[in-house]
Amino acid sequence: MTPHALTRDQARRLIVRAQLLDADRPGDVIEVAEQLTYIKIDPTATIAPSEQTVPWSRIGWSYEPGQLRKAAEQDRLLFEFDGAFRPISLLPLMLPGMRRWPQRESSRQWLEANAVFRGDVLARLRAEGPLLTSDIPDTAQVNRAPDGWSGTNQVPHMLDFLLRQGEVAVVGREGRHRRWDLAERVYPKDLPEYGDDEAALLLSERRLQAGGVARAHWWWSGVSKDAGEPALVDGAKYRVDPEALAALDDDTGGRVAFLNPYDSLLFDRRRLQEVFEFTYVFEQFKPKAQRIYGYFAHPILLGDRFVGMLDAEVDRAHDVLRVNAIHELLPFEPEEMEMVRAEIADLAEWLGVGLVGLR
Repeated sequence: MTPHALTRDQARRLIVRAQLLDADRPGDVIEVAEQLTYIKIDPTATIAPSEQTVPWSRIGWSYEPGQLRKAAEQDRLLFEFDGAFRPISLLPLMLPGMRRWPQRESSRQWLEANAVFRGDVLARLRAEGPLLTSDIPDTAQVNRAPDGWSGTNQVPHMLDFLLRQGEVAVVGREGRHRRWDLAERVYPKDLPEYGDDEAALLLSERRLQAGGVARAHWWWSGVSKDAGEPALVDGAKYRVDPEALAALDDDTGGRVAFLNPYDSLLFDRRRLQEVFEFTYVFEQFKPKAQRIYGYFAHPILLGDRFVGMLDAEVDRAHDVLRVNAIHELLPFEPEEMEMVRAEIADLAEWLGVGLVGLR
């Protein structure tokens, strides 16, 4: 079919609405996870961990951090997979791919060499689960070399492999430590079944719905060339969600949002440049002398434009949110600055701390 011709303004509106960052806020964390398809988990808590700031940036003042834990650990409406909370409705679409994992030969060889170790882990969970990683002994026959993120203990590797295969599941956390059990005792038993091709297409369509407008790139965006409809954004090739496109003119307006650096809207840097004309550089891993905006600065979205960077951090010793700087990518109008200041005040109130440094 002939590609839809979209202006940058139209594409930005589609993306912002799909990411639940327009004026029409969602009601709860389940609605956020269902639409975004995942909520990234990361321990960096300069302001708050990403799994908390992502829902807050969508829901606002009515979001309480305990809602996420309840949804995942009690109601089982979310499940943890690959460093993110995902809606349980996505699990049936992921299971066919999980059953085919791993594709990499080195991973298959490691699993085959550690067949006894694999059996030990599953038997321990069956007999004693749920268990923390530290409760499971390392009986590996063949070790994976440390990769800079993990040590010599092979239990985390095996649990991660079994998670990706759908054999085990995370039932909860104690702080940052995951508690594991057999997937058959955690995941719902009445999930629908899909074939490989159907599941892949449905999963791709869900990811396109989350993006609104996305490049067809299975690894990068999770969107295939068969999802949605073709579109050109200022000449660049994209796929567009047809339902979102049909509702393009139902504009509820914009607002201010501070985005955690691990927010899903920021993941595709090329789309940020092509559609939002925003070059985002994450400075967490840069030497301090090379940082411009701050260690963990949050991009500021105003309507459908990135207008600045918020460098702020919670000082727990003094129970305050300390604003180090509000970097303006373009000079703010007075009313825009007031909107940003009001959102910072709301953020401090949500965090339950005072506010300093806001002038």
